[in-house]
Amino acid sequence: MSDPSAESEFPETVRRTEPELAPMQIFKHGLFFAITFATTLIAGMLWQMERDLLNIAVGLPYSLSLLFILSCHEFGHYFAARYHRVRVTLPYYIPIPPLSGVDFGTLGAVIRTKEPIPNRKALFDIGIAGPIAGFIASIIVLMIGFLSLPGKEFILSMHPDFDFAINTVPGLQQGGTLVFGAPLLYQWMQSLFSASGAWIPPMWEMYHYPYLITGWFGLLITALNLLPAGQLDGGHVLYALIGRKHAFVARMTIAVLLILGLMAVFPYLLGYIGNLELAVSVVESFDNFWALFWPGWLMWVLILLFVIKVDHPQVEQFEELGAGRIALGCLRE
Repeated sequence: MSDPSAESEFPETVRRTEPELAPMQIFKHGLFFAITFATTLIAGMLWQMERDLLNIAVGLPYSLSLLFILSCHEFGHYFAARYHRVRVTLPYYIPIPPLSGVDFGTLGAVIRTKEPIPNRKALFDIGIAGPIAGFIASIIVLMIGFLSLPGKEFILSMHPDFDFAINTVPGLQQGGTLVFGAPLLYQWMQSLFSASGAWIPPMWEMYHYPYLITGWFGLLITALNLLPAGQLDGGHVLYALIGRKHAFVARMTIAVLLILGLMAVFPYLLGYIGNLELAVSVVESFDNFWALFWPGWLMWVLILLFVIKVDHPQVEQFEELGAGRIALGCLRE
């Protein structure tokens, strides 16, 4: 994700004479990267149900593949900005302690521009370069994951009583408490790159497989960043395409996400007030209710409203993008 907000409180002369990469800046970015490497290393270890820090090396495939995807995404923004001579920071990697639940060890990464983006061609290129680079990196990681699937002994090392006839541990509901959705691209790559006869982990066990879960996470990051709102990458691209009309689309995006989130919460509310039969009826009225509706969209609405913001900063020069960029932007949408 890139943040085009400019540090306008500094005079132009100061901004231009400031060192591009001062030693303290490099140290700061390197420190955040090192901490994120450590937190993702531990997260990768925990995803494989390993608790002994002496065996922390089992988290390396997870950590390295996830940081590879994040770095490709952010340096896509970085090099596009440098191409357009827009001064930007190195990526800020955001660590998060792997405590419990669904935890990836990081909240991602972000770069900041140090001056206004001069025109919408630059805005378009900077906005779209990150998702393209991150998407390609995610595809590479997923391909490695399916080409190098371990045998059944891998899942048995974590679940000794795993029953392959029912694809879960006896006594547990299918998938237990954590089930990841399988996007069409994931399914397509699974069929294309998995060896004939290989055992494919179900979506409620795939998080034990470091390349599969990080590739899946990379696709999720790309999709969320391409939402056409505010200063998300999709917001940058959309503003470059349609200018101030972006505000209407951004608000419609917020409204749709709000509806999707509230619909996911609705069955829980019905169950809470004692109308369990109606709650079940609501869920069963859709072919795949939980693939359509997700409570997490409510969190994203809050993030867009109060952190990322809905509106996009204005860009002074608004020249034509050209057919190539317009076609790429429409494909992105």
